[in-house]
Amino acid sequence: MRIVQMFEKMLQELDKLGRVYFSVVLILGAVFAGLLFYLVITSLLKHLHVLKTTARKGVKPHHEYFRNPLRALLPAICLTIVLPFLQLPENAYSVIRHFLSIWIIAAVSWFLVKIVHISRDIVLSHYAMDAKDNLQARRVYTQIRMIERILTILISFIALAAILMTFDKVRQVGVSLLASAGVMGIVLGLAAQRTLGNVIAGIQIAIAQPIRLDDVVIVENEWGRVEEITLTYVVIRIWDLRRLIVPISYFVEKPFQNWTRTSADLLGTVFIYTDYTIPIEEIREELQRILTGTELWDKKVSALQVTDATKEVIEIRALMSAPDSSAAWNLRCFVREKLIEFMQKRFPESLPRARVELEKRP
Repeated sequence: MRIVQMFEKMLQELDKLGRVYFSVVLILGAVFAGLLFYLVITSLLKHLHVLKTTARKGVKPHHEYFRNPLRALLPAICLTIVLPFLQLPENAYSVIRHFLSIWIIAAVSWFLVKIVHISRDIVLSHYAMDAKDNLQARRVYTQIRMIERILTILISFIALAAILMTFDKVRQVGVSLLASAGVMGIVLGLAAQRTLGNVIAGIQIAIAQPIRLDDVVIVENEWGRVEEITLTYVVIRIWDLRRLIVPISYFVEKPFQNWTRTSADLLGTVFIYTDYTIPIEEIREELQRILTGTELWDKKVSALQVTDATKEVIEIRALMSAPDSSAAWNLRCFVREKLIEFMQKRFPESLPRARVELEKRP
């Protein structure tokens, strides 16, 4: 009788061991099938003509975006399909099911983030930031970049919340906190007031666009270009390659200059101070000759006027137009140098001077 019991117990152990081996083989087979599906799908995506169209424009091929998310998602789906057929102890079954839930949530969120990136590249591939007139491109780049960051943060937040809710203890705590959600919301809102203000300001800038990428701005008496816009701060690349980091709420709350808000072209001014004896008409003709001989002038505006007169000198203002701020700066320097050189050679007696009158008394 005792031998029979031992034999039955041995058969039971062998049966359990066989079920474990069967489950392990089934799991490995599901993972292998998922990887096989991954290779087939990525191969099909790679050869689809539609997914190659943007690659000619310098955009990363779309199948490259999907490669890693599919590698994680397809094995998890195959494991979910074979999960009811596993012959494992209840504890092991629960752990595997919980692990698969977290795995699928993370893989799906990763897949959605990549879809956002693909949509970004499809839209931006139709606009060139290096074009001469890139106003529309800068507008679209700013909107798409901000929307991309907002959607990425939103997807990540929802995925994290979904993963945490798979734990029973966290779910119970979450249910218990619903009653005090109003109070907690007020406390968190007060604690993160400035952070939330910056995020809201970032959304306002994405919609209203007082600034865009590559805009020329004057902020805190510094001239520079908008290099990066995030949800909380803006990076300004100053002319001497320094970086000015400004909270994004600054551009909603304080005044600033945007030289490329509606167009990139600008008017440049040069002030020259001379003696009263200077022939104005000849200076005006020389200004026109200087502008005609340089490519920095866009041939729209050219003027020379006497804008002030003091007891010692007169103020002459040369006005000229340029296609953008960089060209305007170089054009102003060029015109200033040439006008001074012209006056030194042709009218040195008309340079600013101090007059002294000597009176001889008996």
